[in-house]
Amino acid sequence: MSTIDAVPASGYAGDITPAQAWELLSTAPGAVLVDVRTQSEWETVGVPDLTGIGKQAVFTQWVLGNGTPNPTFLVDLKAALDGDATSIVFLCRSGQRSIGAARLATEAGLPPSYNVLQGFEGAPGLSGARDLNGWKVAGLPWFVPGSEVAASGITASDDAAVR
Repeated sequence: MSTIDAVPASGYAGDITPAQAWELLSTAPGAVLVDVRTQSEWETVGVPDLTGIGKQAVFTQWVLGNGTPNPTFLVDLKAALDGDATSIVFLCRSGQRSIGAARLATEAGLPPSYNVLQGFEGAPGLSGARDLNGWKVAGLPWFVPGSEVAASGITASDDAAVR
């Protein structure tokens, strides 16, 4: 298992870069990625593809599509986590919503919870496009559910897990 040098944070295990998240997910059998974006974001922007490391992400909305907090987030999260989870890596669009999720998971006594800095899409650049940083810009595997080929060039084996 790899040692991740997380940036210290208040109320959760810390902040990590997308590359550090990938390293943790790749080397720690019990590390779980939880994507807390909305279903619409998963379906239109894409999702992380963990099939290359023999894992599937957990998809649990922090905020519902109408912008209201998900009242069943913690219940949904606990139901989706494998009892063998040793750490949780939370991901959102830009690394903000996932902070709240990591804090709540920590308060609930779940395994060490990390926030992915920059999120899946990262910050917008001068043109307004989210092309400065984040999971996608870092070149980590991802795909759009329903598409035939993942951005990594690997065929997505199961996009039915997106819910």
